[in-house]
Amino acid sequence: MRRDIFQAIADPTRRAILLLLAVQSMTPNGLAEHFDTTRQAVSKHLRVLTECEIVKQQQQGREIYYHLEAEKMNEIEQWLERFKQLWRARFDQLDDVLEQLKKNRI
Repeated sequence: MRRDIFQAIADPTRRAILLLLAVQSMTPNGLAEHFDTTRQAVSKHLRVLTECEIVKQQQQGREIYYHLEAEKMNEIEQWLERFKQLWRARFDQLDDVLEQLKKNRI
C-alpha cells in the first residue's frame, strides 16, 4: 500500500526521524537511541516512511541503513507553494490598503 507523503510528516516522531536521516543514513537501532521508545516502534515509523517513499533502505552486510529521499520533499513544497502564492497576494493587498490609509491621514 502506497501511503500519502503527508502521512509521513503528520507524526512528530517521523518528522524527527526525517531530520536525523537528513544528516546521515542510520540503522533502526541507531535511530532508536534518539527516542524514548522501542526499536519496534521506530521500525513501524520507518515502515510508514518507506511506504511513502520518502525513506529508502539499503542493505550493508547484516545491517539495513535508511536514508532520506530528499527529492520526495518537493511534493510537499509544491503543495505549499500554492498557499505561498495566495498569502503573497493577500499581503500585497494589505500593503496597498495600509499605504492608502497612510496617504489619507496626511
